[in-house]
Amino acid sequence: MGKSKSRIFRKGINDQISKISRTDAISEVVKYLNQNNNSEAHNLITMFGLSAEEILEAGASYEAVIAMKNIFNK
Repeated sequence: MGKSKSRIFRKGINDQISKISRTDAISEVVKYLNQNNNSEAHNLITMFGLSAEEILEAGASYEAVIAMKNIFNK
């Protein structure tokens, strides 16, 4: 195997994508919204298609959810 291919394989082993469930994503969104990290919250909301009700029930503040109301599915 050549140098390039072995580097690619080693990088793939070290940079594996972690698996996240929908409930974990909801709790992460709540954490990000409470920390005012809206960009990370936006990424998870759009990736999983989360609704405002799910995030509010998980404990996010109403103001933080309303601030991002344009990205939620209707």
